[in-house]
Amino acid sequence: MIEKLKELTKDTAIYGISTIVGRFLGFLLVPFYTNFIAPNEYGIFAYIYAYIAFLNIVYIYGMDAAFLKYTSIADKEEKKDTFSTPFIFVTLTSIVFSVVIYFTQDSLKSILNIPESYSYLIYFVIFILFFDTLALIPFADLRLERKAFKFATIKILNIILNLSLNIILISYYDLGIKAIFISNVIASAFSFVALIPDIWKKFRAVIDFSVLKKMLRFGLPYLPASIAAMIVQVIDRPILRSLADDATLGIYQANYKLGIFMMLFVSMFQYAWQPFFLTNAKEKNAKEIFSKVLTLFAIVGAVILVSLSLFVEEIAKIEIYQGHTIIGKEYLGGIAIVPIILFGYYFHGLMPAFFAFL
Repeated sequence: MIEKLKELTKDTAIYGISTIVGRFLGFLLVPFYTNFIAPNEYGIFAYIYAYIAFLNIVYIYGMDAAFLKYTSIADKEEKKDTFSTPFIFVTLTSIVFSVVIYFTQDSLKSILNIPESYSYLIYFVIFILFFDTLALIPFADLRLERKAFKFATIKILNIILNLSLNIILISYYDLGIKAIFISNVIASAFSFVALIPDIWKKFRAVIDFSVLKKMLRFGLPYLPASIAAMIVQVIDRPILRSLADDATLGIYQANYKLGIFMMLFVSMFQYAWQPFFLTNAKEKNAKEIFSKVLTLFAIVGAVILVSLSLFVEEIAKIEIYQGHTIIGKEYLGGIAIVPIILFGYYFHGLMPAFFAFL
């Protein structure tokens, strides 16, 4: 039992560190974007990516969760079917969804009110969704096989590649938000290509319809719940855009990203909390231990919250290179929302510790 908990802790640490490092590397692009891209363009980027996040859920429709469930209980021979069946089916449906988006793009652009000068971005969206979806089941397989290091390595390399391409394409080729989409397509394609050896080992060009039926029955109910959860996360962007304009949304999105300092603290706590809770849940003084953990988290989080709220404007104005600041000068009007974002992450971090007392 102790060994299994140690394995869980080790894997959690690897996934946690890779996620935190990935998010921090992603944040490094914010100063770059806000100093080189106009607020209205950044707003269009944020708006389109809100719908990409939503469509990612639609493209996979719970099949990754179904794959994890049925592959975890399958024997060695059955695992080829439980891998190949959802992978082939998701690939086919991704092609269908992509074709539908391609042929209905005029209607979509009209419904979403995307400026004509940015209508070409729909092609990048199709490729991003396609490659991201194809990588989901192979990534889930790495988790199931406990290949946490390989999982983390591919994820971090994806982000480094994305970051590097953004810097090159924006600063040297002046491609604006087009560079963001090109970089994402290439990085997503890289992840899929890096996973091909693992796909090939388990791939069998056959769809087992009995397995498919079970997986669809399990996975499809995830779709409405996942869509609802994603709507909560991204609904602010289309609402703000409809109430204001692209520039306002761009300013909002850039300042929202400053909440990463609290988000990273909360993420590190949550990755450490889960194995700690499992390990100590049966201790006689478990509630006393958890109360001290909660108190410590609340104090440290409050210090971060107050410190950042008081000095966030000064932090945002720190010059990083030849007059360029952490948040571009055109975006500083949205600084007032940062304390609200910090509070949101703070209370989100408190929830798991509170539930330990139930």
